Amino acid sequence: MAIKVRIPSPLRSYSNGADVVETEGASVGEVLNGLKAKAAGIETRLFKGPNQLNRFVNVYVNDEDIRFLKNLETPVKAGDEISIVPAIAGGL
Repeated sequence: MAIKVRIPSPLRSYSNGADVVETEGASVGEVLNGLKAKAAGIETRLFKGPNQLNRFVNVYVNDEDIRFLKNLETPVKAGDEISIVPAIAGGL
C-alpha cells in the first residue's frame, strides 16, 4: 500500500524537488526506509543510527506525533500521510 510522505523544503534536494513522495510500508519505520530508495541521501538527515531518528527531526502520521504513539513502529495504512518536520531552534 502506498503511503504519502510530505517532504519539507530543506530536504527536497533529496527528492528532486518533490514535496510528496509515495512509498510502501506497514509502519513508519518501513515507510521511511522505503523513502531512502526514492530520495537517496535523505537517511543521513533523518537517522542518527539504525532505527534511531535524529532528535531534531519530528515525524507525524496524520498530524499525530509518532513520539506519543509507537515511534517508528507506529502502524500506517492506505490513505495515511506521514509528515517530516525539522525542528526549528532559536531564541534570544
